[in-house]
This record gives sequence, structure tokens and C-alpha cells, in this order.
Amino acid sequence: MGATLYLVRHGETEWSRAGRHTGTSDLPLTDAGEATARSLAPILGRLEPDLVLTSPRLRARRTASLAGFAEAAVEEDLAEWDYGDYEGLTTPEIRQQVPDWSIWTHPVPGGESAEQMAARLDRVIAHVRDAGGQSLVFAHGHSLRVLAARWLGLPVSDGRHFFLDTATYSVLGDDRGQDVVLRWNVPAAQ
Repeated sequence: MGATLYLVRHGETEWSRAGRHTGTSDLPLTDAGEATARSLAPILGRLEPDLVLTSPRLRARRTASLAGFAEAAVEEDLAEWDYGDYEGLTTPEIRQQVPDWSIWTHPVPGGESAEQMAARLDRVIAHVRDAGGQSLVFAHGHSLRVLAARWLGLPVSDGRHFFLDTATYSVLGDDRGQDVVLRWNVPAAQ
């Protein structure tokens, strides 16, 4: 049996609640974000992961800690997409200047390309596969969506099909040698 990868999106921040692109900005969790991060602890506490990684951003590290994994190793490659000039803006605000803009189909001035995202999340996947067994990562909406697409051998743009709420978990694995999504966007209450 191949590796199993648990993905956890960080709890709510002010900007995630408002739909603002939050890449390099290091925002704290809201009170609601802290509560939902804590609610993941009973579910994730049943795991015995061989590898636990977190994005370097405060919101991911805090979620890991509140979920019971304060010892998670910081992995720079799990950081959120660098939105460059679009940092802090919402998609409707960006579309006032670039109609039909999408992170999945358009460039990000001053930020990261889809190819750069693929390269760094492919490194995370290689690390997870090398570790074998169960791995657990704490990161962000777009970076985790890209990670899921790349796990399945898909291009970065196919990450658009994997919507993620804050403070949810998802599971990637294999079925008879085929990489699959085992669970997706599961809130702690389930």
C-alpha cells in the first residue's frame, strides 16, 4: 500500500473570511478560526503520522498546534501561492482590471507562476512518498488544491476543481496502485 496524505487547511482569518488573497501576509486566526482548529484535534489525534509538516505561515502553524501537532516541522514548500501584486485583493477587485481573471488560468504579476507552484508541491509529494505510511500537512486553500492535483498527476489548473473550506481535512491515498482522493473538505463535525 502506498502513502496516505492528510491535508488540513488552516482555520479562518479575517482575510479568508473576506475572500482576500492571502499569500505572504502572516495573519492570525480569528476566534472562530481558533475554535474550529481546536475541533480538529479529536479527529486528527487518532492518527499516528510518520511525518507532520506545516507551512511557515502563522495561520497554518497555529492550526497545527491547536489540532494537537505543535511539533510539526516547518516546510517552506507548503506556503500559500505568492499572489504578488494581488496580495490582499479579492477576485472581484482583480477582475475590475483583468476581466475573467482566475488564479488557475492567468498570470500573477510580481507573484508565483503555476510552474513554480507545481515544482514546490511536487517536492512535498516526493518527501511524503519517501516517508511512506501516513503523513499530515497543514497549509492553505490554493497550495493544498495544487497539492491534490499534483498527487493525482494533474496540471496545477485542475486544482480549481478541489474547493476547500477553512479548518477542514482531506485525505489522499491510493486504491490498488492508483492515486485517489479518499475524502475531501471534511469539517471536524463529521
